Amino acid sequence: MSDWSTRFTANMQDYAGYSIGKQLAMINDPDLISLAGGLPSPETFLIEELRQFTEECLSREPSRVMQYSPIRGEPGLMEALIAYLERDSIRVGPENLLITSSGQQGLDLVGRLFLDPGDPLLVERPTFAGALAAFQMQRPAFLGVDLESDGLDLNQLETHLVRGRSRGREPKFLYVVPDFQNPSGITLSLSKRRELLDLCARFEILIIEDSPYRHLRYQGRDLPSLYQLDQEKGGSGVVGVQTFSKLFCPGMRVGFTMGPPEVIEKMTNIKEGNTLNTPKYTQDMCSAFLRQVDLEAFFQRCRVLYSGKLELLQKLLAGFFPPERGLSWTRPEGGMFVWVTGPENLDTSRLLEKALRFKVAFVPGAVCYGAHPDHRHMRLNFSYPAEDQLQEAVKRLSDCLHSQDG
Repeated sequence: MSDWSTRFTANMQDYAGYSIGKQLAMINDPDLISLAGGLPSPETFLIEELRQFTEECLSREPSRVMQYSPIRGEPGLMEALIAYLERDSIRVGPENLLITSSGQQGLDLVGRLFLDPGDPLLVERPTFAGALAAFQMQRPAFLGVDLESDGLDLNQLETHLVRGRSRGREPKFLYVVPDFQNPSGITLSLSKRRELLDLCARFEILIIEDSPYRHLRYQGRDLPSLYQLDQEKGGSGVVGVQTFSKLFCPGMRVGFTMGPPEVIEKMTNIKEGNTLNTPKYTQDMCSAFLRQVDLEAFFQRCRVLYSGKLELLQKLLAGFFPPERGLSWTRPEGGMFVWVTGPENLDTSRLLEKALRFKVAFVPGAVCYGAHPDHRHMRLNFSYPAEDQLQEAVKRLSDCLHSQDG
């Protein structure tokens, strides 16, 4: 076949996949320090507990572990999730839940279910590049909403909604990461959460709430999720996407989506034609995690570890990049990322090529925009590297930028 591209679907012709996912291969270079991927620290992995869970599972029902499981999800995990969500004052039943292969599959199902080519879709500016990769397969028209220090610019959002209604092209949904947003680290304030729900209800716009980092708050007070606030109002305008990857074990690839029964039923239909079932073993491990681990003590250990790394990164940035160097950065209250902004003439995509020669990696900000990318930003992850690696990584980044200036 001389030209395979002529055989590809229109949706796939220009589709390049998930750029950050490709960067994960960088961590295999032993000399390179990666601040790129959103990896949890191996120090948080419950290795002994996982070994115990596995032994219990295999001794109890070895043949079932190796068999297909229900497409919607294992009943035991569903029950554990229902109890787990009650901690967040969210009340759901099995009809509201679908187990997925990580949160990423949940995003893929959202795109497949709601988007036709050309449909308007609202996303934050910047936003999670993995969500953009999932939605891009349906070829939507991205509409960006700028972030302020306390979350979405609601005036700008309302302008998009009014314009869309007047043109008969209302957005299919709004995708948000309200807690310690990926990539910016910004958290949507409580007042804006309430205003956002009212605004989207008025225009009948669905909200997709992606919430992987909720339990990783290091300062300030916990805020109710959009799903919880909507449920308290008697609404059904929020679909939640969550994952166990950031807290328990990314290698398990287990997540879940929650929403109205009609939405979950249709997503299940798509999963029937896609992966069929999520592996029973990984579901059983997540169920044991929810049932047998002291979750609050575990989350607190993660918070202590990550808050120390975040504090160190902030100090390092301040030390290596005084104001005259023209960089600024966010100061998140939780999560895994800091968003760095450089001067107007900085192109971090080009900078990354040079940074790799300095043996340090980051995510260039341009990949975090659905349209009209801003090239002067970079996302730094602090959860994965050890503290001595963080120090060396910021030094290498400083050296790289210094050589760029020269």
